[in-house]
Amino acid sequence: MKSRIFGALRAVLTVATISVAVSVVGLPVQAVQAQSRTLPDFTDLVEQVGPSVVNIRTSEKVVIRSAQGAPGEEEMLDFFRRFGLPVPNLPKQAPKKNHPQLPQPQEEEQPKGVGSGFILSPDGLIMTNAHVVDGADEVLVTLTDKREFKARIIGADQRSDIALVKIEASGLPAVKVGDVNKLRVGEWVMAIGSPFGLENSVTAGIVSAKLRDTGDYLPFIQTDVAINPGNSGGPLINMRGEVVGVNSQIYSRSGGYMGISFAIPMDEAVRVSDQLRTTGRVSRGRMGVQIDQVSKDVAESIGLGKPVGALVRSVEAGSPAEKGGVEAGDIITKFDGKQIDKSSDLPRMVGGTKPGTRSTVTVFRRGATRDLTVVIAEIESDKAVAKAAAKEDKPKASAAAQAFGLVVSDLSDAQKKELGIKGGVRVDAATDAAARAGLREGDVILQVGNVDLASVKEFDAVIAKFDKGRAMSVLFRRGEWTQYAVLKAAK
Repeated sequence: MKSRIFGALRAVLTVATISVAVSVVGLPVQAVQAQSRTLPDFTDLVEQVGPSVVNIRTSEKVVIRSAQGAPGEEEMLDFFRRFGLPVPNLPKQAPKKNHPQLPQPQEEEQPKGVGSGFILSPDGLIMTNAHVVDGADEVLVTLTDKREFKARIIGADQRSDIALVKIEASGLPAVKVGDVNKLRVGEWVMAIGSPFGLENSVTAGIVSAKLRDTGDYLPFIQTDVAINPGNSGGPLINMRGEVVGVNSQIYSRSGGYMGISFAIPMDEAVRVSDQLRTTGRVSRGRMGVQIDQVSKDVAESIGLGKPVGALVRSVEAGSPAEKGGVEAGDIITKFDGKQIDKSSDLPRMVGGTKPGTRSTVTVFRRGATRDLTVVIAEIESDKAVAKAAAKEDKPKASAAAQAFGLVVSDLSDAQKKELGIKGGVRVDAATDAAARAGLREGDVILQVGNVDLASVKEFDAVIAKFDKGRAMSVLFRRGEWTQYAVLKAAK
C-alpha cells in the first residue's frame, strides 16, 4: 500500500515537472505537438522530382606536346621555365631504339567540371547553368537510371547564367515549373544535385529572402539550402514538387557553403530559355546610360523626397537615351510606367524590353517630372564584344614569324626605359618552335641571328631572310635575366 502511494506521488511529480518546464519556455504541450506534426517530410518530393535531375560532366580538348629528347628532359626544362630561370642548352641526343622519336602534339580530352541540371521536356531538353558548360568541348549527361548521353549545347547566356543542352532521348520525366510570385519568405524548399560529384544528393532549408540584388539582370532567391560545387544548375523545389529556381551561386569566404546560397528565379530562367530554344541567343535592350543609386541627401536637396529612382551619371553619345532627350543629372523614376525603387531595377527593366520598342522614360529634372520617349536598342552579346576586342587587340604575326611560332609587338619608350634597353620586341605569343625553345609571352627579344632589333619591322625583315632549314639563335630577356634560345622552323 505504501509502495503504491509513493508510485502515484512520483507520477504526479513527474507530470508537474513537465508542466513547469513547458510553462517556463512559454510553449503549451499542444503547440509543441502541432509543430512536430507540421515539420516537412521530403521523401515523397525526392521520389517525385529526383528522376528529373541529371548529373552533367564536361571535358575539354587539351593539346599534349611530347618531349623531343631524353626521358625527364622536358620536365627539367619546364622547371626552369616555370620559375623564370635561364634555360640550359642541353646536348641533343640522337634517337635510340629504346627511346624513339615521340609523335607530334595531339589533342586529348580531359575532365573539366561537374554540375547538375534538370529535364524541361520529355524529348531531352535540359536546363543548367551557363558556367557549367562554358568552354566545354564535350558534355555528358547521366540520368538517375544510369543511362549516359552525349549532349549538344543549344545555347548559353552568361549574363543570366542559364544554358540549355539537348540529349537524344524520349519519354523522360520532366519537371513542373512553379510560380515564383507565390513563393514566400520562410517557406521550405529543397535542392537536388551533385555536390562534389556525389549524384542525387538532397538538401533542404527555407527561403531567406526574395529579389536579392546581386546581379545586373537578375533578382535572386536567397536560401539557406546547402549548395556546394557540383550543385550548380540543379533545381530549387517547393513543397508542391515544383521547380521555382536554378541553384547558381553561394556567398562564401572559404569557397564552401557558409549558410547563404542563391537561385535564379524560374520565371527569369524560363524567359531566357525560351529565347535560347528559338534563336540560340538572348536579345536584351539597352538605353546607353551610366547610372548610380540616389542617396537620401541628394533626394532631399533636389526636392525628390524619397531616395528612389536611378541617377544618370552620363549619357552615351548617339545612344537611344541621348536621342530621346535624357540628360546627365536626370533621375529616372519610372520606365514604361513601372516604378524604379532602386537603380538596379532599371537595367533589368530595359534588358527585358524587346529592341526596337518605343518606351516611356519618366525623369525628375530641376524639380519637375517629364516623360521622354526612347527607342530601345539591342545590347551586344558577350561573345560579340569579346570577338570585337580580340579582333582589335590581338597582335598579328607575319608569315615568317608564324613559321617559328612567334607573335611579337613593339615596345613603348616607357617599357624600354623601365628595362634599361635601347631596342627589342615583346613576345605576345609563343607556340610550336618558339615554345619548345623555351620562349614565352612577356619575353623581350633583343637579337635574332646576332642582329640587334629596334622594331617589329626589323624583326620581320631579319627572319624573312633567314634560311628556314637552319637553327636560328635568339637573344632574349626575361626579367633581369638575358639568355639565348635556339629556334628551328617547323617543316
